[in-house]
Amino acid sequence: MTNTLQAEQLASTPPIAQIAGADERTVTLDGVTWRYWFAGSGPPLLLIHGFMGYSFSWRFNIEPLSRYFSVYAVDLPGSGFSQRPNGNGCSLAGDAESVLRFMQHFGIENADIVGSSRGGGLAIILAALAAQTDQLHRLRRMVLVSPINPWSSHGKVLARLFATTLGGLYIVHVQPRLQVIARRYIKALYGDAARISPGTFEGYRAGLDPPGSFEHLVRILRSWNNDLEAIGQAINEISGFPTLLLWGSRDRAVYPSSIHQLQRQLKNSALVMFQGAGHMPYEEVPDEFNRVLCDFLLHDAPRTPFEIDADK
Repeated sequence: MTNTLQAEQLASTPPIAQIAGADERTVTLDGVTWRYWFAGSGPPLLLIHGFMGYSFSWRFNIEPLSRYFSVYAVDLPGSGFSQRPNGNGCSLAGDAESVLRFMQHFGIENADIVGSSRGGGLAIILAALAAQTDQLHRLRRMVLVSPINPWSSHGKVLARLFATTLGGLYIVHVQPRLQVIARRYIKALYGDAARISPGTFEGYRAGLDPPGSFEHLVRILRSWNNDLEAIGQAINEISGFPTLLLWGSRDRAVYPSSIHQLQRQLKNSALVMFQGAGHMPYEEVPDEFNRVLCDFLLHDAPRTPFEIDADK
């Protein structure tokens, strides 16, 4: 399948994946068409989704944040409704180079970066890449939401398993047909499944429907453990970068226990823990998440760790 044909097939975003209060846009960079959503005015704010996610993940955040920022919520190449590029590799370093290219194309200077899960790991690699190429001026602050990291053991064994030939065949040919497993996976990412909003399962499913989606996931998994090592190395280069860590206390995807190692490395960081929330507090408790994020980006708060009870 050619890139051109894939771009044509991805031309239409279904209603379930559309985001109120934002404009749907595309841009072609180095032969690959990106889908992204834009809203607001003011300082640039870039939202980077996690594994199996896409711009839909930020549906409760874009409009509130657009009151203060120019918000860009991208579908990374291979994800959501962006084009599935040809090629075998899919590393965080490659994705970081693509995001930097996106910023260069739009002349985005001094942006705040919010990355969730794998997107948090990408943000770390992006900051290190910017430092190495004398472009650190493009990044202002970094917000890492439950970022993958080498100190959380969850996922390492699964990545090795699914990166095998047999595991890859399962993901590509079996997993797409087992919607029950997909629903259980999403439920496990929430601290309280009762907080899953209507349309969540359908929205995530829509982002995996385009051809090539599951092949792309396999490529990500094959690079997973090498990416974790790269994150550990990159953190050493950006240890003083202003960073906010946001985590749910019931995160079962990236263990909250890894926070301590991260904070030892990120010496200019603050932590907010959402008690009772899971891996995606921006979906589960969006009002609290948006408030904390704006406090950090607009008012330089918090300066000390604190907790928010998501169950109240």
